[in-house]
Amino acid sequence: MAVLCQPAVVVPEYVITLEETLTLTRRMHSRHPDLPLVLRLVENTGVRTRHLVRPIGETMRHDGFEQRNLVYEKQAKRLVPVVVERALANAGLRPDEVDMIVYVSCTGFMMPSMTAWLINSLGFGSSTRQLPIAQLGCAAGGAAINRAHDFCTAHPDRNVLIVACEFCSLCYQPEDLDVGSLLSDGLFGDAVAAAVVRGEGGCGMRLERNASHLIPDTERWISYAVKASGFHFRLDKRVPGTMEPLAPVLRDVVDEHRWDVSNLDFYIVHAGGPRILDDLCKYLDVAPECFRHSRATLTEYGNIASAVVLDAFYRLCSQEPPRHSARGVIAGFGPGITAEMALGAWRSDSARERHTVIPDSHLSVLEGRS
Repeated sequence: MAVLCQPAVVVPEYVITLEETLTLTRRMHSRHPDLPLVLRLVENTGVRTRHLVRPIGETMRHDGFEQRNLVYEKQAKRLVPVVVERALANAGLRPDEVDMIVYVSCTGFMMPSMTAWLINSLGFGSSTRQLPIAQLGCAAGGAAINRAHDFCTAHPDRNVLIVACEFCSLCYQPEDLDVGSLLSDGLFGDAVAAAVVRGEGGCGMRLERNASHLIPDTERWISYAVKASGFHFRLDKRVPGTMEPLAPVLRDVVDEHRWDVSNLDFYIVHAGGPRILDDLCKYLDVAPECFRHSRATLTEYGNIASAVVLDAFYRLCSQEPPRHSARGVIAGFGPGITAEMALGAWRSDSARERHTVIPDSHLSVLEGRS
């Protein structure tokens, strides 16, 4: 049965703190009629630091869609190999043992996909399947896990590499001054993550069931307006309340598996903002501590889009690996409004395979260490 192994995560070297974000917001938007509201919303996100691929001064200058996309490609080729190498080591695999690469990103565009560059540059076989996913936003991390699970269910002896590359700072648009855009400016950060789903062997979450759900008629709640200047993020004020309809769906999926969603051993959930986690506590009847790994990602890195679930799962693997057969859920939420959900039980591996895991795979490019 397919196993999601310990991920690797890397964040770029430039850091902006909450205090710096608030100071910039006050200075740049001193006459904005909703400035007090914006400052309060940003402060209430719980985000304390975010990492950026460029210094804040460069980030805030709009040098054109073309130039930004060139930065995206350059930075992806710089950072993705780092996490790929370590994710493969964590899973005890070589590049030529990977049968499919799922690459998810909503913050830049390449064609051919980054998957082609990875195959040509890092030793993957030319028959490696490619599955780039570009338009599921924050839900794409969960979708990548689920598509890897599907592939390994159909091909039980095969392995899938997942890569999530999100440089949200490259989507900053200085002319977007609505409250949702200004909130997003203080919420999103940059990160790259990778993980392997092994068809056989490995230590981690044994994937047993996955499901998707779309809330009807919410397509415009999270979206991009694609203009000459690039991607303009649109966030509807109703988005924070989406857990009210999605929590019962998650409960039903768990019920179908004959588990109790209020009594699982671990929860890895997309941390789009604090209300999402608070509402899940309420509607699923679980303690706030259950979402500690997702909250830690939000606090230290901000919303890193599709990489959130992989980062939170990394924290679970590295800080407090569950006991064998512990039951858990992974859920990603994004445009649509879409939920991607996965259920599984923990698989402890042999001592020999555990020794292949690199425990310090949560990297900072700035510090050169975990």
